[in-house]
Amino acid sequence: MTNENVIDTLNTLIETCKDGEYGFRTCAEHVKSTQLRQVFTSRADECRQGATELQALVTRLGGKADTSSSVSGTLHRGWVNLKAMLSGDSDQAALNECERGEDAALARYRDAIKEALPSDIAAVVQRQYEGVKKNHDQIRRLRDQTRSTT
Repeated sequence: MTNENVIDTLNTLIETCKDGEYGFRTCAEHVKSTQLRQVFTSRADECRQGATELQALVTRLGGKADTSSSVSGTLHRGWVNLKAMLSGDSDQAALNECERGEDAALARYRDAIKEALPSDIAAVVQRQYEGVKKNHDQIRRLRDQTRSTT
């Protein structure tokens, strides 16, 4: 895998992290539950830290690290805002949208793991992938708990 391909893969993951950060923050603004607001804010911070770690790798490789989210992430946040407005800032709607976002993140990380990345970079990507899986599972559990109480 060329250095340029590694940088492209990392920049895709940076966009994914930024999508997660902004998506979780958007959802935190719309939920009524203090617990969910804390969970979403914490997840947003973790996504920001993940992006920062990947940006450092891109810089180390001599590339220009992405600093923004993807177009699809921006569209998703617009959908979250619209859905929240129409559903009265439903916690359930926010959890559903967060899970959809985490589904997309998992797919991007799975694609990156399949790449022939240098071993040190592959280890970072694998560790972050495990974190995305943990986030996804937590959001799914919270979604299911919220669904069963409404």
